[in-house]
Amino acid sequence: MKTRTPISVYIIVTIGLTIMAFEMFAHDSGYFSSPFFWGLMLIAIILLLIMSSIGDLIENQNFSRLSDEEKALYIKEKNTPYFLKLWNSAFKKQSATEEKDILIDHGFDGIKELDNALPKWWIGLFWFGCIFCAVYLTAFSFTEYAHPDAELNHETKTMLASIAEYEKTAPQINLESAKYSADNIAEGKELFKTNCVTCHGEGGKGGIGPNLTDKHWINIKEKSLFKNVFWMLENGSPNNPTMRPLIKEGAITGRDAEKIAAYIYHINQETAPITQAQGGAAPQGQEVQWENGNN
Repeated sequence: MKTRTPISVYIIVTIGLTIMAFEMFAHDSGYFSSPFFWGLMLIAIILLLIMSSIGDLIENQNFSRLSDEEKALYIKEKNTPYFLKLWNSAFKKQSATEEKDILIDHGFDGIKELDNALPKWWIGLFWFGCIFCAVYLTAFSFTEYAHPDAELNHETKTMLASIAEYEKTAPQINLESAKYSADNIAEGKELFKTNCVTCHGEGGKGGIGPNLTDKHWINIKEKSLFKNVFWMLENGSPNNPTMRPLIKEGAITGRDAEKIAAYIYHINQETAPITQAQGGAAPQGQEVQWENGNN
């Protein structure tokens, strides 16, 4: 009669598999705080304890049918710690006498073979791999688990939600408080593509609207270029209704305008202008010498 695996091992394995399943199938990682998760764990542990009790009854019944020699051998084996058994099954070598008992009665070219059992840790890893593979493939096929696109969408939504929450409490950016920062250029470029490129062209080279990379400007409302761009985004152009007051209309926020103004300042003051020969629009308005500084 073989000794049984301790109930503690079953509990550890069950907890591990349950966490793995929740990790793959749950919509978020907050299941540790869910009463359903802990209720499921409690029910699983209770069922395992019931199973162990039934196993004890069956074990006692079978033990009573053993001979005295078999009982002594069983008690000796049961008193051996479980993990020591795993170690012995993997690394302990048989004696010459024990090898005779497991020697297979056929050979080839003088080579004999032993009927060794596979180590229990190896068998355990094998079955764990099979179960993990089945659960993983099921989760991958029928849920959004492990899909890069789904993970990106989830992270993007989380990021946008955190930004929206921050915007609720963050101080509003207006003409007086807006400040240039080189850190805003990259985001300003993306916002420019979304809101301004239709009229002002790729890279601000001009098109329907004027070239934003040269030194000529139609509307001059502020002494610094950065503030002048912000003013235009807030109030629109008094000379051309196509240039709408994007901030006042709610198309962009003051923080967005601060980033767009940083990008336009960058392409106008920190990079070479896009000339007509390079595909830029002809200069419009008057040449301006902006005040030093970008605030």
